[in-house]
Amino acid sequence: MLDRSESRKVPHGTDIAARAKRVAEIAAAHADAVDREGRFPREAVAAMREARLLGMMIPTHLGGDGADFAEIAQVCTVLGGACSASGMVFAMHQIKVSSLVHHGLESDWHRGFMQRLAEKQLLLGSATTEAGIGGDLRNSICSIVPDGDMVRLEKDATVISYGLDADAILATARRAPDAASSDQVMVVIEKDQASLVQTSVWDTLGMRGTTSHGFKLAASVPAAQVFPKPFAEIAAQSMLASSHLFWASLWFGIAGSALSKAQASVRAAARRMPNAI
Repeated sequence: MLDRSESRKVPHGTDIAARAKRVAEIAAAHADAVDREGRFPREAVAAMREARLLGMMIPTHLGGDGADFAEIAQVCTVLGGACSASGMVFAMHQIKVSSLVHHGLESDWHRGFMQRLAEKQLLLGSATTEAGIGGDLRNSICSIVPDGDMVRLEKDATVISYGLDADAILATARRAPDAASSDQVMVVIEKDQASLVQTSVWDTLGMRGTTSHGFKLAASVPAAQVFPKPFAEIAAQSMLASSHLFWASLWFGIAGSALSKAQASVRAAARRMPNAI
């Protein structure tokens, strides 16, 4: 089931809309500088934390708002209209949160991590792409390697979403060194567990601020941090659906903002030259 409904600590609709609007105002104020300088939208993300938007999808019994996909999509649209990079960071984060919410509730470690995410408003990044697989997230070259109660991972990730600013990275890998490339798992790697060596620069029009550079990722984490469900199930049942919904909502917000700016520009020109044909 893609979505979950439950009683929540905050009201529907108006409260979330008001929180998103406050964050959007801050994001918009810094949007030009974020894109021009190709820097992480730190002011907007700090505002997301202050407004407790990063944990809004976490169930209420774990400290979140229990927000549904429609509410997350609404915030993606609002933030996308203010700053494309800020909106993308929020959307990417929530795609990862959806994996936790829909596939981590049966795991003690992942439930505890969700509580910490809601309490501290942790930001989640993504490492699903890899050099040598042509962008196919459903295949991996790297694998987790069992090491007692730990697992080790080394991944040549062509992109890690805002890797240097994420509090944790959700990475994919083969289940074991002898597993098929499509037999994958997803593992949570917290910031202090990861070694990142940057290998490339992200310079994409309108999205420079996501700072989604390429990295060589190395980590050793407790085996409990590996999701109990296979990545094939996570991808099919939550990740693909949430990514399409949240990205579409983001692009809708970006397009609506661009249209409004174009209309304002044409009207301003008409006022300056009322007799022009």
